Amino acid sequence: MYSIRELYDLDHTIAADYLKGFTYPWEALGGIKALIRQLGEGLSPEEFDQPSPGVWVHKTATVAPTAYLGAPCIIGAGTEVRHCAFIRGAALVGEGCVVGNSTELKNVILFDKVQVPHYNYVGDSILGYRSHMGAGSITSNVKSDKQLVKIRTGEGYIETGLKKVGAMLGDDVEVGCNSVLNPGTVIGRESNVYPLSCVRGLVPQRCIHKNSGEIVAKW
Repeated sequence: MYSIRELYDLDHTIAADYLKGFTYPWEALGGIKALIRQLGEGLSPEEFDQPSPGVWVHKTATVAPTAYLGAPCIIGAGTEVRHCAFIRGAALVGEGCVVGNSTELKNVILFDKVQVPHYNYVGDSILGYRSHMGAGSITSNVKSDKQLVKIRTGEGYIETGLKKVGAMLGDDVEVGCNSVLNPGTVIGRESNVYPLSCVRGLVPQRCIHKNSGEIVAKW
């Protein structure tokens, strides 16, 4: 339940071929910047504007004048980037997404129809199709002791070898307002996180993470 195959429907991202080269999603984090540049160079100028070097914005996307688009990034068709959004760079944003006011993105892949609409920080993370982060929810991507991130499982830990790993959200995940997803959090498909939760480790698919830390199956 940690693998790319189990978390994501790859029909909903232009990063599909890239992601197929890995078993676990965090293994893909190191190559996102190069991937975006490679994909960007192949995009049609009839479909994408290039407002600055290394930045590609689909002609049907809406970008507020106060938003910052740092290179490299790709903004997909029909996506809305709202006022004061801060895309620091290495952000691959799919089609029909919402990147909201004061939301910050860094080294991420957002599948199609992802919503990070209000005051979110998403760093070193991959968010699956139609996943949604409530207002003020964030991905924490560095441990407080600055040690390498490990993925916590029921049987132990998986070493990532990385200092920065945010959260891996499967398709159709709902994260409640003002929740913190600790480094290396993995949330399975169709799971929900209650508001004000502090989440670490694995939330299996089709489960509810309550803000007491209790996890229960949805059905």
